[in-house]
Amino acid sequence: MKILQINASARSAGANSTRVADSITARLQAAHPGALVEVRDLAANPHPVLDEPALSALFTPAEQRSPEQAARVALDDALIAQVQSADAIVLGVPMYNFGVPVQLKAWIDAIARAGVTFRYTENGPQGLITGKKVYVALARGGLYRNTPADSQVPYLKSVLAFLGMTDVEFIYAEGLAMGPDAAAKGFAEAQAQIDAIAA
Repeated sequence: MKILQINASARSAGANSTRVADSITARLQAAHPGALVEVRDLAANPHPVLDEPALSALFTPAEQRSPEQAARVALDDALIAQVQSADAIVLGVPMYNFGVPVQLKAWIDAIARAGVTFRYTENGPQGLITGKKVYVALARGGLYRNTPADSQVPYLKSVLAFLGMTDVEFIYAEGLAMGPDAAAKGFAEAQAQIDAIAA
């Protein structure tokens, strides 16, 4: 089994979402001794955003790309290959201003490639990244679960399903900025969810 952990916090150390993601990965490792774990820290190694040069590179036929364009596409290729080779994916996702971090959006933009990770058919879009189990570790300062203010879960459900990843489990650590007792409760509730994972 291969586990890919994506830490999307802007902080490489001390991030609450990474703490929860680490616990999920540890749970999976305990259930699957010998599992290989690969961690991508998007704070330490941020992926470039999808800008005009990147789009130009992606839409230029491979044999016509400049060395700079080829190098830019290769960065996305590496992320796609990493996802394709994983059996389980663990996403550590903090809430920033009611959305996902820009670091995670850049990662999503990199792995969403027409003809490679999804395609359009006469019946609509078809995701091509299949057979993966995804765990999303959500860390929030307030309480947003099942409220209109939670834009993260609908967005992540939609984009992951668009790419073919429909087996997604969300782990919630909430109330982390509402005082020590609330934070302790939030982490305890997240851990209870993790302990119940049917790995």
